[in-house]
Amino acid sequence: MKGLSPNPKEAFAISEYQCTFKRYEKKYLVTQQQYNALAKVFAARMVPDRFAESTISNIYYDTPDFRLIRRSLDRPAYKEKLRLRTYRTPGADTEAFVEIKKKYDHIVYKRRVAMTYSEAQAYLDGGAAPEQSQISNEIDWFLQFYKGIQPAMCICYDRLALFDQYQPELRVTFDSGIRWRMDDLDLSSGSAGEQLLPHDTCLMEIKIPGTTPLWLARALSENAIFPTHFSKYGAAYQTMLREDRSPQFGSETIHINEKGEIYCA
Repeated sequence: MKGLSPNPKEAFAISEYQCTFKRYEKKYLVTQQQYNALAKVFAARMVPDRFAESTISNIYYDTPDFRLIRRSLDRPAYKEKLRLRTYRTPGADTEAFVEIKKKYDHIVYKRRVAMTYSEAQAYLDGGAAPEQSQISNEIDWFLQFYKGIQPAMCICYDRLALFDQYQPELRVTFDSGIRWRMDDLDLSSGSAGEQLLPHDTCLMEIKIPGTTPLWLARALSENAIFPTHFSKYGAAYQTMLREDRSPQFGSETIHINEKGEIYCA
């Protein structure tokens, strides 16, 4: 996507990141043309946040039978996931976050602890958290409850993050170049992977504590931008299954209808 190229920061201060979230997160698959239309509307009030452009890298953890993502794809009232995240290709001492993300009754709760990448690897491999806290206790419980949990998939993307200067709790992110891999599940190996979406499509997320403001809802409606249940990990998992069954799909793994919904050919 034009205008969504990564610009990784060389150093992030851990204390500058928010570690607890409670909000609604609405997702939309947006074409380049739709993005250009939104950019004109956003110019009047949306501004880049402090870390506006970054390449985000994640390792999603799951059981050997993919219990977490299979349950998530059933769209239950409650679901949860665990991931390791960095905001650039990490070295041993790069800042990293171990995150639990939960969704209940359409509200997203995210809690995370910050540590170095090497500490995070050791922790998720069965070690102790570098510092004990309520959040690390929740992660410990998660790791014990889901027996055999292990690195399952690497997902990386280039993010543009904006917020509303008049309503700062409203954030909008655009994730482009979403790519995934199931081999070499080490973020220090870089952000390469198989592309998940068409080159002219990105994932937009609107993150807000309450309802979408009228000006934004109008902009979405006027440009035929509809909400979707798209999940990066879920779509990559479904792609993996389809490739196992139907290798003829090749690189054309994801199909999108006019409402931005994923379907299988």
